[in-house]
Amino acid sequence: MEEKNKFGLIHIYCGDGKGKTTAAVGLCVRATGRGHKCLWTSFLKDYDSGEFMGNLPFTLYKGEPVRQFVFTMTEEQKLATANEHTERLKRVFEKAAAENFDLLVLDESVASCNLNLIPVGLLVQLLQEKPDHLEVILTGRDPHPELVALADYISEIQPVKHPYNRGVPSREGIES
Repeated sequence: MEEKNKFGLIHIYCGDGKGKTTAAVGLCVRATGRGHKCLWTSFLKDYDSGEFMGNLPFTLYKGEPVRQFVFTMTEEQKLATANEHTERLKRVFEKAAAENFDLLVLDESVASCNLNLIPVGLLVQLLQEKPDHLEVILTGRDPHPELVALADYISEIQPVKHPYNRGVPSREGIES
């Protein structure tokens, strides 16, 4: 059986460079341009970024906005964030299966695992149990070895040169 058009693989976009989320947006645009249904959720973000504005060609599943760095959170705030992230992760996989999505983006899910806000074991389990046709993209730095082992694609984005190193702050529409 020919499988050239079969969805169902797992991607990881990782590394220290700018562009992991942007690459995931690009793949969603490509997939929706070919008639595929895409579902997106972002962890550790406040949704105040250019990629979440306007009419998106895919379904955005928003969670509770994260408006501060985890290292500045109280233990209560960390626990609340972990509970919200974990429950949303379960719900987004349920939605993807129930509504027959073709592509699921879990933006900054790798970072959420690294910060113990999403149990890596749960993410691994959900990836192993996902519908066969569901393509999944994970983004974030330093993916856990169990995630690496499951991935079909790993793209590492590394900075060669970045204006931030010259003191240029984040610019609306480019970095945010």
